[in-house]
Amino acid sequence: MTVKETRMSCIAPNVYTKVPDGGWGWIVAFAFFFVEALTYGIIKSFGVFFTDLVQSFDESNSRISWIISICVFVLTFTAPLSTVLSNRYGHRLVVMIGGFLISTGMVAGSFARTVVEMYISIGIVSGLGYCLAFLPTVTILSQYFDKKRSLVTAVASTGECFAVFSFAPAITALKDHIGWRYSLLFVGLLQLGIVACGLLLRPIIIKAQEAVKVSPVEEQRETKYMLENEQTRTSIDSIDSGVQVSTSPCKMPGDAKLELKSEEEPKDNTLMLTEATAISTDEPKIQLLDFSVMKDYSFICYALFGLFATLGFFAPSLYIIPLSMSLGIDKDCSAYILSAMAIAEVFGRISAGWVLNKKPIRKIYIELICVILLDIALFAFPLAYEFWGLMMCSIFFGFMLGTVAGTHIPMLAEDDVVGIEKMSSAAGVYVFIQSLSGLAGPPLAGVLVDTTKNYSSAFYSCAAGMLLAAVFLSLVRPCKKLQHQNKKKPANESVSESLQDEPDDFIEADFGKNEDSARGYDSMA
Repeated sequence: MTVKETRMSCIAPNVYTKVPDGGWGWIVAFAFFFVEALTYGIIKSFGVFFTDLVQSFDESNSRISWIISICVFVLTFTAPLSTVLSNRYGHRLVVMIGGFLISTGMVAGSFARTVVEMYISIGIVSGLGYCLAFLPTVTILSQYFDKKRSLVTAVASTGECFAVFSFAPAITALKDHIGWRYSLLFVGLLQLGIVACGLLLRPIIIKAQEAVKVSPVEEQRETKYMLENEQTRTSIDSIDSGVQVSTSPCKMPGDAKLELKSEEEPKDNTLMLTEATAISTDEPKIQLLDFSVMKDYSFICYALFGLFATLGFFAPSLYIIPLSMSLGIDKDCSAYILSAMAIAEVFGRISAGWVLNKKPIRKIYIELICVILLDIALFAFPLAYEFWGLMMCSIFFGFMLGTVAGTHIPMLAEDDVVGIEKMSSAAGVYVFIQSLSGLAGPPLAGVLVDTTKNYSSAFYSCAAGMLLAAVFLSLVRPCKKLQHQNKKKPANESVSESLQDEPDDFIEADFGKNEDSARGYDSMA
């Protein structure tokens, strides 16, 4: 049972002797649920404004797509900044500032008169806020859990799915009454709730302790063995020089005798308390951002997986409503297709968390299977030509998207990638690399739609990117094995060289030397 060392106020950090796998972590998971709903849930629901923005600003599909594209790019590109600020000022303050920026950008976007103003308000301002709010929350949640990390993260991340399920039809109905501008204003004010969620993120400090019993009998025995070994070694070495040296207590100086006597006196049993934080008196400097993860081949492959997988994360939810409307499906029914996708994603996230929580299991292979099935779902969208066909594709895609989207960032904490020690820095670098495809994905799909005059081409581009993602994900585990083998080879070589240089037994070596000396004396005689 995990016991906290100290009881403090709800503002002070939580201090545990080991990862609690619960405690205040459940409150953090509750906060993460709503942060997910008000960040990625809103981003994925933005497709309900797509047609209104095209008509209001009289712009092409690709130019309107740049709003979400810039937002996702800023969200991912500034991930290292989020990591640095969180390590420097704490997760709580950074998330609260992020929530304020998100709300400010969305409210300002509701008053925009040109698409460029939308780029600045929603794309840049809200995009920066999304990064500052989301990444610190998922990082601190991973620190509160160990054995239950996969399951808790997956369940908490379903807030995004419930948001899409509820926001898509609700915003669609709200637009019919008050228009898209006031609906966007309402969403911006609703996102101020992220500030309240940030208040719940209490820092966590892990102080590992180990109690060790020290027996005075063992101390005396160890001292005796050390003295006997020293006496044997020095007396044998002295044969060559003709001088006999002894370290027996009777021939030691008075001071040494007293010191030895005091060491041999019985001592009361003592309890030595070892703390990880008390090993050295100087506290190590906090590394704000560790770029050493870029030397890890498995992380590089995993980052490239995230780079190409991002192409398939946002574009389908952005274009599913325009695709269904282009096939003659009613606007309200199109919103239900997006909602069905969100509900399926809930079950996908929970199922993935439940499966990955099972032991023993190689989690990276489970994620690879999910990515391959997600790619099949993307290829299936252009084959649907009516409502129920799109509904089935959306449900299948939503379920498989949930298995990948809810686990790809927490997967960084696994030893197959970088491990929990480098999770914070790795998450910042990983999301930063995703920024390139986050910027290019939706506009690329928009260009293809404008060129082909067919929304199906947007899903083909997503499927191609997801296929490349599966290739790089399959290389993560082999790269980790190769890196471990390369580290073991130099260590084994150095050990073998040291064994060859040193004699097997110093007593045999010394006796050999003494025999050679005796033979020399006989020959001289």
